[in-house]
Amino acid sequence: MPRLVSHRWRLLRARTVGLAAGTAILLVTHAGLAQENSPLRGELTEKEVLTDLGRADGEEEKLRKLKEDKIRREAEAIRSRTMSDPGEDQVTEDTAGQSTLFPTSRADADAFGETPALVPARRARTARDTNREAPARPGDRTGAARNTSNEATGAVDRDSRYGQEKVEGTKPAATINEDDQERNDRVERENGRAEAIESLDKKPEENPYAPLGLRVGTFNVVTTLEQGLTATDNANYSSTPKGAVLSETTLRLNAASDWSNHSAQINAYGTYRKSVAGEQVEDPSAGVDGALNLDINEGLRAIAKLGYGLRRETASSPVVLPPNVSRPLRHDLSGSVGLQKDLGKFRVTTTASLARQAYGAADVGGGGTLSQEERNSTLYSGALRLGYEVSPALTPFVEAEIGRRNYDLRLDTAGYQRSSDRIGARAGVEIDLGEKLNGEVSVGWIDENFDDSRLVDVSGLTTAAKLAWSPERGTVVNFDASTTVEGTTTAGESGSILYGSSIGVERQIRSNLSAAASLSLGYRDYIGLAGRDLTMAGETSLTWWLNRYAGLKGRYRYERVDSTLPNRDSQVNSVFLGLTLQR
Repeated sequence: MPRLVSHRWRLLRARTVGLAAGTAILLVTHAGLAQENSPLRGELTEKEVLTDLGRADGEEEKLRKLKEDKIRREAEAIRSRTMSDPGEDQVTEDTAGQSTLFPTSRADADAFGETPALVPARRARTARDTNREAPARPGDRTGAARNTSNEATGAVDRDSRYGQEKVEGTKPAATINEDDQERNDRVERENGRAEAIESLDKKPEENPYAPLGLRVGTFNVVTTLEQGLTATDNANYSSTPKGAVLSETTLRLNAASDWSNHSAQINAYGTYRKSVAGEQVEDPSAGVDGALNLDINEGLRAIAKLGYGLRRETASSPVVLPPNVSRPLRHDLSGSVGLQKDLGKFRVTTTASLARQAYGAADVGGGGTLSQEERNSTLYSGALRLGYEVSPALTPFVEAEIGRRNYDLRLDTAGYQRSSDRIGARAGVEIDLGEKLNGEVSVGWIDENFDDSRLVDVSGLTTAAKLAWSPERGTVVNFDASTTVEGTTTAGESGSILYGSSIGVERQIRSNLSAAASLSLGYRDYIGLAGRDLTMAGETSLTWWLNRYAGLKGRYRYERVDSTLPNRDSQVNSVFLGLTLQR
């Protein structure tokens, strides 16, 4: 009998050692088996992390109770395994058909004189199990699957009629792809790798053929040079046309300031035309004008303008010269100073200006010159404008002007006193819609009363306009209108009023191809004389830029003068082809 007991104890120790070794091996390989049995959950989304951090106290309490229940059930399972009969140690199947190493029958437990609680068979724990046991999170679509983990692994229910735990049949567990489909969806990273500064793409230029300009002090200066040939069928703009081929050179300069408060702008040009074949022509012209705007203080601004022009008198001039006398050079000098003050919605502007016209001597065919000094005059004037800002885009105004025109010679060669007093008034509106449309339009009346009572006063309707309209990007339309009182030295004549208007369109067809077209009309009304002049000029041009600095330019121009006076009609066609350089 002692020998039999000893043999059974040795057999029990051997089985215990084997059971411990198997348990150790199972625990060591538990993590690897968990990964093999089920794939990983994938990376957590930011939404899940934020949800975990913001759970309510009630959810934390549920999690604590679930953990305590889990620890209790695991302790009961361990106690059940340690108290089971070693002779019956074998692999059994749970109700779901999954294998387990521990018996769960009541007969095995009664062998040791105890009746432990019946627990469901267990298998190796995986990441899926842990995921199912986690409490449901608000707003998580997979929370329902986690909260129903009892149904997936075999729910435990306490039945008071039997005094023991009751195990229900398990259902097939959902795979990780079904439960955590949202978390397994790969989201594109928002914090992508940034490129090196050296490799960043440059922003494309709006106009890659626009001039860069030169920096001169605080001014940005753009220069343009045109050189080409002009072929014309009427070189002298006369009623008896004669053709010629001329060399034409034009230099332009535009300078704009880069100041913080004030602004200044300077524009200058010079053109020289000389015949290389046909009728002999030498025609220089030049001009420069500048504007300065000073912001003195809030609501007060000073505006100053100065301009000078040199050109040969046009064939359409109201002064008729003898046939053998060439047209003289004309010098125009203008300047103005003004103050502008904003008083609430009222705008008050005062301007003082002068305009001088001087003529050089005219060359006489066969030798000698003819003086034009009696035509030299200076106009002094002052204007007061009062405007009211109806809206930021519209400012209606009224303006009054008073002035004096003085001739250098008190009496001309015919014995007339040409000096006169000037008075005028007009009304209009200023328009400011930014780059879309800006400028002003006005209409009024003007009168000049001569010192010589034998001369009829020059008076009539005046119009003025200066508008810039951009219907779309790359297209600019300019409209100008003006009224000019012209003097004369013809005996018994007072002068004339010239109404002029022009419209020009510039279009950027492509970045390296630009086109321009213009049309101008003029109407001259002779005072005290039954005479009328109608002038018209049209021009179109095309520029093809080879690069930023050079381009080819072609231009066609048509000019016409129709007059009721004899020997004043003319018609001119001219074509220009040349090279344009800019910097």
